[in-house]
Amino acid sequence: MNKVLVCIDGSQYSQSCCEYAGWAASELGAAIEVVYVTDLRQFEVPFIADLSGSLGLQPYQSIMGELQSLEDRKAKIILEQGVGSIRKSGFEGEISTSHKTGFLVDSLSELEQDSELIVVGKRGENANFAAEHLGSTMERVVRAAERPCLVSSRSFQKVEKVLFAYQNVESCHAAIAYLKDTRLFANVELHLASVARNDDESDTLADLKKAEAELKSAGIEVVCQMLHGIVPQALARYAQESGIDMLIMGAYGHSRIRHLIIGSTTTEILRDCRLPTLLFR
Repeated sequence: MNKVLVCIDGSQYSQSCCEYAGWAASELGAAIEVVYVTDLRQFEVPFIADLSGSLGLQPYQSIMGELQSLEDRKAKIILEQGVGSIRKSGFEGEISTSHKTGFLVDSLSELEQDSELIVVGKRGENANFAAEHLGSTMERVVRAAERPCLVSSRSFQKVEKVLFAYQNVESCHAAIAYLKDTRLFANVELHLASVARNDDESDTLADLKKAEAELKSAGIEVVCQMLHGIVPQALARYAQESGIDMLIMGAYGHSRIRHLIIGSTTTEILRDCRLPTLLFR
């Protein structure tokens, strides 16, 4: 695995995606692949479908051809801008670009094969119209990906302090294994924290100490802290008070059906936290 895969779509989040990809690839000594996926749904909206009936088949085909040509030009411009943003971030390594047609999640298994990390924006091109909602593509990518996913914030900031929000669950165990094996955070101050409820404080503390010991046994120094309260608010408060630049956590520990019925802690943290977040499944 010698590549950072960065997924962009022309939104303002794409700029920070590229800058975080440049930072990560520089730390890892990896190449970068920038991918733009043309969403087929834009050619299937009722307005387009109605044109075939009102204008006839021949003009409809001509219009579709023009739309596809414009989309190809848009993709080329977005990819060129992405490469430019990565170069401006100081990355000097290899960069490749890909333009796919379809749905990003369908191309993911192929794209992520040689990747150590996937970078994706928290929201997409319609972010300004749905400021309080996360991008559905982002969630689908995180749920489908086999690699860790770095969900970028709206703007890039230098990564000097990282907070690992730990729970004794499989996804966090995967994060510990990654931290023990990666160079990505070699130059940052790592904070390790768990949020306890009143009824499980002793168990939470014991789990936290085990995680701390495992990281320290691998030569990773951590600032360890147990927090109290509601998880998203407790983490956000600690991040702000400690000057944290990035969050690490497990992602979507339950099914999408359960998520739809009672919500998701992952979604709540991503929505309320303005930090880039590295997610593990």
